[in-house]
Amino acid sequence: MSAAYVEVIDEATLQARVRELGREITAELEDPDPVVVGVLKGSVPFLTDLTRYLPLTVEIDFLSLTRFGREGRVSVAMDLSVPIEGRSVLIVEDIVDTGLTLSTLRKMLLARGAASVATVALLDKSTRRIIDVPVEHRGFEVGDEFLLGYGMDWQGRYRNVPSIWAVMDLALLTADPDSFRRHAFRKSASPAG
Repeated sequence: MSAAYVEVIDEATLQARVRELGREITAELEDPDPVVVGVLKGSVPFLTDLTRYLPLTVEIDFLSLTRFGREGRVSVAMDLSVPIEGRSVLIVEDIVDTGLTLSTLRKMLLARGAASVATVALLDKSTRRIIDVPVEHRGFEVGDEFLLGYGMDWQGRYRNVPSIWAVMDLALLTADPDSFRRHAFRKSASPAG
């Protein structure tokens, strides 16, 4: 019998890669005053850790997008609060799969006058790509499994798990969302809640 949940990237590996990405991005920065844009909500843990390795001069802002229908129409649910005209923008994503949302976001930021737009994605599901969109910095290539932890959720839960898990039995998670908590934390003390 196979496990319903499998830890695919442990916390130490995640943190080491985030540190490497921060150093890579810092070495390539040409703008002394870039804007780091976190795409809510999944990017928050990654962005928090990543920005610790970026220059202190970065300005951090957030936006939230929604995607509708099969055609992937994207709209802005919460917009940026800082001007980006003439500035370099680094988009921080937890995961890129089809490329539909990221492609729209990049075009939107360039249309608003950003001097340049680059993307850092913790996870890349490149095999699901529908639109060829640049991802200048990527943490890990992943398969097609449903993932939980480190920003990725199930109905708003489990974003705060410090590692990434593949859901091997989606029917179990759907029927019993607490099954993940019981599995992931069975060897250590369960988090509060």
